[in-house]
Amino acid sequence: MNAEAEVLVDVAEGVGFITLNRPKAINALTHGMVRTIASALAAWSADVSVHLVLIRGAGERGFCAGGDIRDIYEAMLAGDPRPAAFWRDEYALNQAIADYSKPVVVVMNGIVMGGGIGLSAHGSHRIVTQTTTIAMPETSIGFLPDVGGSYLLSQAPGEGGTQLALTAGRIGAADALFLGLADVHIENARLADLPRLLSDCRTTEDVASRLRALATPPAPGQLADDRQRIDAAYASDSVEEICARLEAGGEPQSLEDLQKIRGNSPTSLKITLRALRKGRQYGKLAPCLAMELTAATHIMRGHDMREGIRAAVIDKDRKPKWSPARLEDVSEATVDAYFVDSD
Repeated sequence: MNAEAEVLVDVAEGVGFITLNRPKAINALTHGMVRTIASALAAWSADVSVHLVLIRGAGERGFCAGGDIRDIYEAMLAGDPRPAAFWRDEYALNQAIADYSKPVVVVMNGIVMGGGIGLSAHGSHRIVTQTTTIAMPETSIGFLPDVGGSYLLSQAPGEGGTQLALTAGRIGAADALFLGLADVHIENARLADLPRLLSDCRTTEDVASRLRALATPPAPGQLADDRQRIDAAYASDSVEEICARLEAGGEPQSLEDLQKIRGNSPTSLKITLRALRKGRQYGKLAPCLAMELTAATHIMRGHDMREGIRAAVIDKDRKPKWSPARLEDVSEATVDAYFVDSD
């Protein structure tokens, strides 16, 4: 095992370990990392000596901050199509994790964003801790919640997933459990015990039982208590209508949501809401991933994602100039085009 590798792969006592190993970048995913993880999972699937898989991130800052968007930005500026190839392989890996024949335990400690959710939330046993911060920030950079986000968020109770996607918000452990993005809360201090406690597990039921024995209640969240307000405001197929309801509601949290939404890409907001509604209809991961790949490929060729990454990561001025700049200038026909396959 090469300690300098971007992904560390090892097997010990029946457990296949996958450790994301770019701690300085909060383990942001590269295409090579996606390929390495996919290769390890494929090999272990037929290896009777491997009973379960444990995926984790190196360092204290987080499990995974998503894809390497600086690399995506540079490719977009150069007209290089490699982001589409990255997404294609990444989404295939998300599906492989969801379909895996053996238990997949994922430790979602610290920051978990974007592609990190794709690696974790499709696992069979998803652990959050007191340091977990989950974010789907895509609408704030001109993209859409991908890696199966249109499936995961659309299947969440009520409209909590819609709120998270449109506001590009952040949540902690309790809210992740409420939305169905995680299964169990375990204190960071107990994570070191996982390999020993799971080594003799053979079934998903065995793993679940061991994890429950370690579980503790998380600190209180907000979404469950706020569900009535969220459902009333976000149960619409129109972003403009959602904004109007938030403004009319007048509650401090509604006005805070509205401010966040108004700062995000109008085009991305409408694409995202359409994707969530389609995802709710599909009710399965595979068609959602296919839909997201189509939309992402179109977005890559447009303006807002380049501008969003520039403002958030490159120049860091936090002042993106969206085009169009207003929701009412993004037509339904424009949104339709993002969901049509093209060469």
